Amino acid sequence: MPESASGGVAAGSDKAATLAWLRRISGDLATATTRRLEESLPWFTEMPPGRRSAVGLVAQAGISSFIQWFDDPTTTPSIAADIFAAAPRELLRSVSLQQTLQLVRITVEVVEERVASKGEHLREAILLYSREVAFTAADVYARAAESRGLWDARLEALVVDSILTGETDEELPSRIAALGWHGHGESCVIVGTTPPAFDVDHVRRTARKLGVDVLIGVQGSRLVLVLGRSQVIARRADRPELPFDEIARGLEPCFGEGHVVLGPTVPAIVDASRSARAALAGFAVARAWRGAPRPVEADDLLPERALAGDPVAKRTLVERIYQPLADHSTDLVTTLWAYLDNGRSLEATARELFVHPNTVRYRLKKVGDVIGWDATGPREALILQTALILGSMGSEATRRRSAIRRPR
Repeated sequence: MPESASGGVAAGSDKAATLAWLRRISGDLATATTRRLEESLPWFTEMPPGRRSAVGLVAQAGISSFIQWFDDPTTTPSIAADIFAAAPRELLRSVSLQQTLQLVRITVEVVEERVASKGEHLREAILLYSREVAFTAADVYARAAESRGLWDARLEALVVDSILTGETDEELPSRIAALGWHGHGESCVIVGTTPPAFDVDHVRRTARKLGVDVLIGVQGSRLVLVLGRSQVIARRADRPELPFDEIARGLEPCFGEGHVVLGPTVPAIVDASRSARAALAGFAVARAWRGAPRPVEADDLLPERALAGDPVAKRTLVERIYQPLADHSTDLVTTLWAYLDNGRSLEATARELFVHPNTVRYRLKKVGDVIGWDATGPREALILQTALILGSMGSEATRRRSAIRRPR
């Protein structure tokens, strides 16, 4: 027999003997590995028995797969993947990638120690195979993270859509919690346009810097942000909470061209649909205000929203402006009507009401004290006049005012 042939037969015989020996000790290797895990990893001993058993199965599958690979190295991809196929799906969620790599390291250490006497070639094979297993573990976790990311994105879109449509139910809080929502207390909604190159991560980073958590909804050309104050972020930043209008100004560069509308603040995320309705209604009519700032509050667009038929805006104008003035004094309503009808002229208003201009000035100041709106500004005048018109419909106020007027 040629020398090369006899060498090949000897090498094959040695490999066959090594394989037979590995198969005989595989059970002992699995037991030793489990014992080493218990001694070295505190988190392993704290796991429920069922989870520890599943980890043991993975370690045993790894040892068995190494033996198969040592017999035929071309089976690396399929065998390495089979190791993690032996683990239940729940184990992937309870054991992190770092912990998995710790398992691989300890398993390799145990096997190395046991086979050290069998030669350098076997030790090199173990190291090569452990590298393949580590890469496979990283791939498994990366795929899981990608799947979770896609699921989170779909769930987030569903939650934002529920808030926008107002079709909330008892499952909304649990869905929000599943997204890792850290918001507590007050919330609001911002609506604007989606920029051409939208960066979701940039929006989340900006929101964290401003002390809020955010849910993001992209609906074609419309971008919706649902904001909630985050106690976790606030504690880390160790700074006072910012008002939502200032937060909106900080997030304004994240939107595309056009108007950005901030909905009113609501007590909690489950009430965010009220803020969303106002923000959407304001966004639909914002172009009607030629000098609208960016961002603009939805309540500053109450006249335009009312003219567009928004019932919430109509009710808000009546409840915040007309009704408080009417309840306080009919003189305030009458004076405000006359002042607005006369082009915000104190003298013309005084002549119509047969009072001194200082009386008109005093009553207008009282109007501001009662409702918080200044009738002397052009924008405020539009808001107040719209509220008076809506409040006077079907009331006696118009007839009382007509009786006071005198023909010129």
